[in-house]
Amino acid sequence: MAKKALIATLYNPEPVLLACTRLGPDRLILLIDKEPNKEQEKSLKMIQDSLGRVLDVKTVKTEVYDIVEVAKECVKVIDMQPQEDEVYINITSGRKTKALGLLFAAYTRAKRIKKIAYNPEEDRSAVVYLPRLSFKLNESQLKIIEYIDSSKAKDSNYTDLAKEAGVSQAMFYKAVGELKEMDLLEDIDGGGLKLTDAGKIAKL
Repeated sequence: MAKKALIATLYNPEPVLLACTRLGPDRLILLIDKEPNKEQEKSLKMIQDSLGRVLDVKTVKTEVYDIVEVAKECVKVIDMQPQEDEVYINITSGRKTKALGLLFAAYTRAKRIKKIAYNPEEDRSAVVYLPRLSFKLNESQLKIIEYIDSSKAKDSNYTDLAKEAGVSQAMFYKAVGELKEMDLLEDIDGGGLKLTDAGKIAKL
């Protein structure tokens, strides 16, 4: 039988406790700072003391302000959940940068996510379900993103890049244009291309 895993950001314990009461997860994974402050440690202890006996509570330490690094850690957490389990996301508590990192990670694994929830501060009893968006990159776009991220693409012109990436020049120009529109790629002064932070997340 499928189990429920809830991945949530943590600072104030109330949104996490509320989400657990409503969802009834079998497993709770909390994102905390690499160096949690006293408030976060207090919230974690409260959750462990109140829920630790009835469900499996785990913590994952992440960066605070580096959204790309937060997203990378969150993707690892999502990928570790058994395929048959339902994965839920709650981004209410904690810093906005950490919530965004978790949200973007959910977008990279949209097919694995059952629901993404947010509890508005104005009404703690309300739940806003966010859309499960996806980057939806096609094979050519993904190939180009991976090639450009491999750091071989720093000073090359588009013709050389297309050849080295193993795609036709027309396909390369088309894909690069689309990726720039999606804010996943940008030009480097003096030539070449690089991934934006969004591009780094999209390829996870």
